[in-house]
Amino acid sequence: MAERGEAMGERAYLWRLHRILALYVAGILGFLALMTWAESRGLSRHWIGPIFLFLSVMVYAGIGVYGRTTDAEEYYVAGRRIPPMYNGMAAAADWMSAASFISLSGALYLQGFSGTPGNAGGLAYLLGWTGGFCLVAILVAPHLRAMGLYTVPDFFHVRFGGRWPRVIAALAAVVCSFTYVVAQIYGVGLIASRLTGVQFEVGIMLGLGGVLLCSFLGGMRAITWTQVAQYVLLLLAFLIPVSWLAYKQLGNPVAPLMYGKQIVKIADLEAQLLASPAEYQVVAAYLERARDYEARLQNVEAALEEERVAIQEKIRRLRSQNADVGLIVAASRELAALPRDAATARERWARLMRENYARAQPLGGLPPHSHAFAGYPDGTPEEQEMYTESRRNFLALMFCLMVGTAGLPHLLTRYYTSPTVAGARASVAWSLFFIALLYLSAPALAVLVKFEVMNNLVGSSFEQLPNWIAQWARVDGSLLSIEDMNGDGFVQFGEIRLGADLIMLATPELGGLPYVVSGLVAAGGLAAALSTADGLLLTISNALVRDLYFQDRHRNASPEQRVILTKFTLLSVALAAAFVAALKPSDILPLVTASFSLAASAFVPVMVLGIFWRGTTRQGAVAGMLCGLGLAAYYMLSHVPAVRGVLPPWLAADARLWFGIQPISAGVFGVPAGLLSAVLVSWLTRPAPPQPRVRLEM
Repeated sequence: MAERGEAMGERAYLWRLHRILALYVAGILGFLALMTWAESRGLSRHWIGPIFLFLSVMVYAGIGVYGRTTDAEEYYVAGRRIPPMYNGMAAAADWMSAASFISLSGALYLQGFSGTPGNAGGLAYLLGWTGGFCLVAILVAPHLRAMGLYTVPDFFHVRFGGRWPRVIAALAAVVCSFTYVVAQIYGVGLIASRLTGVQFEVGIMLGLGGVLLCSFLGGMRAITWTQVAQYVLLLLAFLIPVSWLAYKQLGNPVAPLMYGKQIVKIADLEAQLLASPAEYQVVAAYLERARDYEARLQNVEAALEEERVAIQEKIRRLRSQNADVGLIVAASRELAALPRDAATARERWARLMRENYARAQPLGGLPPHSHAFAGYPDGTPEEQEMYTESRRNFLALMFCLMVGTAGLPHLLTRYYTSPTVAGARASVAWSLFFIALLYLSAPALAVLVKFEVMNNLVGSSFEQLPNWIAQWARVDGSLLSIEDMNGDGFVQFGEIRLGADLIMLATPELGGLPYVVSGLVAAGGLAAALSTADGLLLTISNALVRDLYFQDRHRNASPEQRVILTKFTLLSVALAAAFVAALKPSDILPLVTASFSLAASAFVPVMVLGIFWRGTTRQGAVAGMLCGLGLAAYYMLSHVPAVRGVLPPWLAADARLWFGIQPISAGVFGVPAGLLSAVLVSWLTRPAPPQPRVRLEM
């Protein structure tokens, strides 16, 4: 009778959740219909963006307030009672970070299916991230759930004992999660600034408020239901514009089944662009500009002084001629924008030289979209080498993303909330289903947007460019810039520069949809960034407080006190991540990819050995984590110019690509190093077998 009553109670609980979800979806669709009607009646675009931002953040904050708790079981693992379907939705939202929602289609647009010689990517992201969930389901999640843990470093403490395995695991969790969360907060600032028109830094703080209200008050309990709400929003925000583009171009809204037809048309348009004299004029203009910067770098001090004198003379001439004030102000700004010193000038001009040389290529430096890999297997020796390195980097990146998925602490913690081990496996299956709904459409969106750009934007007059281009250019010039390089007054494909982080966000405006859909897409991108940032901040604060500060037995505290300290640590980490994100250290996708390589190298070899091989020792676990994480971090950092400058000469001299592998795929070296060192040290330090007792005959 008790079991029957428990089953009936569980079914009633599920039906109540289903009703709430249905009402929530209906509410979103009703709100979109209302906003579309209001826009048709004259509601200004300046109001639509802030309304979407405010209401979405308030919904998440309301869930956070409703789910507030100080109970340790609820705060850390949501009471371990989240049904598999909803856990899968929450995990999918946790997974659909700003990289997946904002940058993935952009990477496919810019890099094609295989990536470029210097940026492996394309379908490697889809294959690696999706395949990684198979590793999670088979190798990791059920086994960790069976142990009844709270955090990933808990596993290393329970399995290996001692202090150092848990400390190293906690520090590794902080490093890879902080790298990941900086990318999410960068995406938050990007979207919030576009929605409201405020500065990028102010946009970061606006979006950060929604993160803190969810994770600060309710921990995993509030984050889980917030992520369910965010998944619904981001899925609608992704599917509506891609379905519209597919219907507009192909007459069928099912984009994943139809977009193959546009690849053939894109190949024809690329052939026309490669034969266009106007495109070659653009290439020549970029090449001339790149050579100009190269000439300046020959004598930076003299070139900087010469440019400063020329601008000062221009300002004096304008003033003597009583020229328009706008021209004088523009010249004064040009003078103020000059590098302050020779070192700054050298760094800036070297970067601009590289960028212009990259743009001085056919198709603006983009590879043919349907080309399998860079280079040609039957071409010149240089093309053959490029082809080999492109394939190698594609496989290396896919390996790092797959293995890194199985080691990300914030993702694995998501499955601790399942009621049972079977529920953890079912949650992973639901996660794959909900992720596939978006991932199957990402390549389609890249193809449809590229066709839209080539077929409609290319050839239009500069005087008739839509307003959204200037608006995005004001947010960040690296996201979007169009410059009339050959001076003919018409847009050429080589003159268009689109950042990977812009493709998805600008799709509604590019496709001619109502601005309400642009607000929905931005709100979806905000939901993707906030959902992942919630989980990451909770993971970092748990590692710092539960796994580092309180791992000393002398620091006794009640569960409620630990939760309170975790909340304030979370606040401090969020502010630190916002500060780093405001510096705009990199695009979203490279930062996220780096965290996968770090997680793969630090956690997965030792974790899998600890689960399946009883011979793994504490010393082997420590050696495996240190060697894997250390080698991956060194390979990444040694290729950062600012870091390379402070390395010892013997290390800086060795800072070159190993086997042509790009730094973001450092896990391809870190994972084997961690595995081999863990096995070797475990074998050397394994306890001796007990000696049999010998009975002496008297």
